[in-house]
Amino acid sequence: MNIVLLNILNAISYGAILFLLASGFSLIFGVMGVLNLSHGALYVVGAYMGWTTAVAHGISFWLGALAGGLVAGLISLIMEAGFFRRLYKQLNEQMLLTFGFVYILDNLSRWIWGPSYRAPFTSPALSGSFTILGSPYPAVRIAIILIGIVIAVGLWWLQDKTRAGAMIRAGMDDKETAVALGINLPLVATVAFFVGSFLAGFAGVIGAGVTGVYPEMSMSVMLLVLAVIIIGGVGSVQGTLVGAGILGAIDAFGKALFPDYAMFTVYLAMIIVLLVKPSGILGRQV
Repeated sequence: MNIVLLNILNAISYGAILFLLASGFSLIFGVMGVLNLSHGALYVVGAYMGWTTAVAHGISFWLGALAGGLVAGLISLIMEAGFFRRLYKQLNEQMLLTFGFVYILDNLSRWIWGPSYRAPFTSPALSGSFTILGSPYPAVRIAIILIGIVIAVGLWWLQDKTRAGAMIRAGMDDKETAVALGINLPLVATVAFFVGSFLAGFAGVIGAGVTGVYPEMSMSVMLLVLAVIIIGGVGSVQGTLVGAGILGAIDAFGKALFPDYAMFTVYLAMIIVLLVKPSGILGRQV
């Protein structure tokens, strides 16, 4: 296969994983103003739940993806109801609290699943490859691209074309006015927190089909999420998609052309965007 096409497909598939993860973080921060730095830890918990369902018990990869999302979502509901509702607009306290949740969830993962690396896993139907321009390409990466497209379209439709999306946008733009207009913002925030965290857990299982899973990955994943949000912007599905696509391209082509400096280029892209447009390419001011 042409090396350029190979890297383009790798960029799109990796970008799709980043989009699934970062879109949930963007939704939570946009609606609730909560800087949930434990989002990466929920990604890891979801991935481990998927592994338990699909590999340890041999049930189903897709049920594992659902289980990973649901467990991450349920954990987030406990966090939101018990802590985050009381920390509106308190970013310093949010950062300290969510760092604490990172350590709690990481240590729980080690206690339950151990510190060992779990190899990539996926559905048996996706274990093969497709032939593209005469060369094989992993079916799991094609599936990740398609899943990313479906989720992106679904989130765009929800946010821009539905009444629920209008309430979400109102909460992002002006929380006080939204409450004055009769919008049940606490309920909207709770639903947004659950959906965003569900996407993190779901992304963990989908991403494990390429990267595998291990407890220490939560912080590295979180750094990439922050990079996506900084580049694309908060509160915009399109912005998150753009940010994820840019980082996917940087990762794929950077590792191919200058592997020793690939990660540096991620931070360089962040710096450039912060200097030129601090709110992100398509972000909302929050």
